[in-house]
Amino acid sequence: MRLLSARLIVSLIVGVTLVSLCSSYYQVFMLNRSLRRDLQRRAEVLGESLARNVERDLDRDAQHTLQRTVQQFANREHLAGLAVYDPQGHPIAVTTNLQPLMTSAPAIVLQALQQNHDASAFLRMGSASIHIYALPLRRGDELIGSLAIVHDSGYIKQESLRIWRETFLSALAHVFLIVLITLLIVRWSITGPIARTANWMKALRTGRGVVRIKVPDLEMFRPLAREVATFAESLNVARSAAELEARLRETGEAMWTSDRLAVHVRARLEDGRLFVVSNREPYIHVRRGKSVDVNVPASGLVTAMEPVLRACDGTWVAHGSGDADLETVDAHDRLLVPPDDPRYVLRRVWLTKEEEQGYYYGFANEGLWPLCHIAHTRPLFRTGDWKHYQDVNRKFADALLEEMKNVSRPIVLVQDYHFALVPRMIKQSRSDARVAIFWHIPWPNPEAFGICPWQRELVDGLLGADLIGFHIQAHCTNFLQTVDRIVESRIDWEHFSVQRLDHHTAVRPFPISVEFADVLPNPSRESAYEERAALLKALGVEAALMGVGVDRLDYTKGILERFLAIERFLEKYPSYQGVFTFVQIGAPSRTHIKRYHDLQAEVEAEADRINWRFQAGQWKPIVLLNRQHSHQEIQLYYRAADLCLVTSLHDGMNLVAKEFVATRNDERGVLILSCFTGAARELRDALQINPYDIDQTAEAIRAALEMPPEEKQMRMQRMRKTVREHNVYRWAGSLIGELCEVRLDIVDRGEKKFQAGASVI
Repeated sequence: MRLLSARLIVSLIVGVTLVSLCSSYYQVFMLNRSLRRDLQRRAEVLGESLARNVERDLDRDAQHTLQRTVQQFANREHLAGLAVYDPQGHPIAVTTNLQPLMTSAPAIVLQALQQNHDASAFLRMGSASIHIYALPLRRGDELIGSLAIVHDSGYIKQESLRIWRETFLSALAHVFLIVLITLLIVRWSITGPIARTANWMKALRTGRGVVRIKVPDLEMFRPLAREVATFAESLNVARSAAELEARLRETGEAMWTSDRLAVHVRARLEDGRLFVVSNREPYIHVRRGKSVDVNVPASGLVTAMEPVLRACDGTWVAHGSGDADLETVDAHDRLLVPPDDPRYVLRRVWLTKEEEQGYYYGFANEGLWPLCHIAHTRPLFRTGDWKHYQDVNRKFADALLEEMKNVSRPIVLVQDYHFALVPRMIKQSRSDARVAIFWHIPWPNPEAFGICPWQRELVDGLLGADLIGFHIQAHCTNFLQTVDRIVESRIDWEHFSVQRLDHHTAVRPFPISVEFADVLPNPSRESAYEERAALLKALGVEAALMGVGVDRLDYTKGILERFLAIERFLEKYPSYQGVFTFVQIGAPSRTHIKRYHDLQAEVEAEADRINWRFQAGQWKPIVLLNRQHSHQEIQLYYRAADLCLVTSLHDGMNLVAKEFVATRNDERGVLILSCFTGAARELRDALQINPYDIDQTAEAIRAALEMPPEEKQMRMQRMRKTVREHNVYRWAGSLIGELCEVRLDIVDRGEKKFQAGASVI
């Protein structure tokens, strides 16, 4: 650091000196030119004023008067004197002090006489620097002589020397001040942060308490800051993983972590490669003014799949939905991600507005979504939407097949109801591929699914997979009953599998979950009470107790029923009026669809109605936050809430319930959970309710608020143990592990027979 400071000081001294010299040279040059122009102008003005008098004296041949005239100007500022010459250049009258220098006409005078035009020049005569301005004298058109005005120009040089001297002294002062200020800046802005960074890295290395670096500390070294932050995160993750592994060995437990998942999948894949297909992409590039930002959507799927794809150099095929996505891919629509540490390939698929409207908003979300959720919203099926759904599934299948080209033993994970046809499309072209699809939403009973005009095509597409995953066993049962009703097949109920045209498909429950951290990444130093008070104050509400709900604004989430239960609770237990406030975080969703647009208006109107009925002073019963929130923002509400309400009318799993439990490392808070969610099968210690039963939900709110602390802790401990042992990494490991056990000889045989008998179906 001392060597760096010395070099910096020397560089500054040299730099400032050079700048000062260049500046001084320019300043002297401009001053010199200005003074010369001023002297020239004064000589011309004086010459014009004297010329007529001198011409008159010459015309009268009054040499005595002429000598007196030129002598008058001998003592003026910087004026050395005057001289008058005849047309041949002989002196007629010369100021006394100039006579020794002007015995003969200078060349500039002769030039003026010859050209019959004024002329001027800066000359040296002996040791003197002078300026001569010569102008011809006339009698009518006849040249009768020349007048020379001589100035002493030595003062110009003296002025230049003064400027050089002052500039030198100024440069010394500037060098001193700049070096002093630079040393202070280096000390405060560079040396300090670097020293703190060194201490921080030493703490990381030794494993002692880590002081978190604020980003502005290294603002001047932004690339270094990014690398240091990445290094810190990697080292912390590695240390945490090692400590967790040590604790698990000590206790004999086997918790799934991202590292364990990566090792597990790498061992199962051997020389194969993993391919993931989903509608949502893991990284979205969006334009912010003139720059491009990278957003990572809050998604359990991204959390689960990233460690796997990083470990096995995989490929993720997804819809490019960002407005800057096209700018960031190569000629083959690929890019390496994550941006700061590229490990796997993201292949983007482009959809037209018509395709997105028909496939996603139309068939998938106006058709399949309400069909699979028993929420009493009528599904809409249009032939045009079905055509787009088929075309988009084919487009994704083609992109996937292109990525799988020249890859032996590919492993394919297709995600969700957007791609029911993709498994069959892949198997028809690549019978050596192991294909699984995970259906993230419920599967209804056969009678309900029979509403779909294309039920046979959807089920046949799904049965192209080697493994179909649902959240719970009941959905597996519903699916097999649907298969039994609409397609020719042999079902093995004991092993939950389907044999269709010699192709074997296993159907299994894989309850998805969330990431679980024993220590939260940004632990709060405040108590839940303090956090709750701060959040409510920021919302402009005064209350002692707080509930929270976190949902997309979707008709399956039971938000209206939830609000009615809160209203009923306040009716039955008026002592909680002015005390309990419920915060509903409702992210707008699929607003292109009329049903969702109408629902948003209904939710806002219901919240306003209940607030109007009960609101008093700074308190109101419901706070509706109708915008997208980051995961970090939501965690604040999870930690501060006395209870979390999950009142879904029908849900495949509902990860909000598990996120709330995973966040509550204080082992406080109560979860009120709909019995119509997949999570209700695992979180038995939640207060389970029927969301259609408004009074039951109201009673559950009262029970949660009045539950003894010991019971709250006991229930939360058991639920956290469940989520910890069955986290998202275990879900991914189980799904991929079972898929890797598929027997390819059965698959090959089945695909050949399927192609031969496809026309019979």
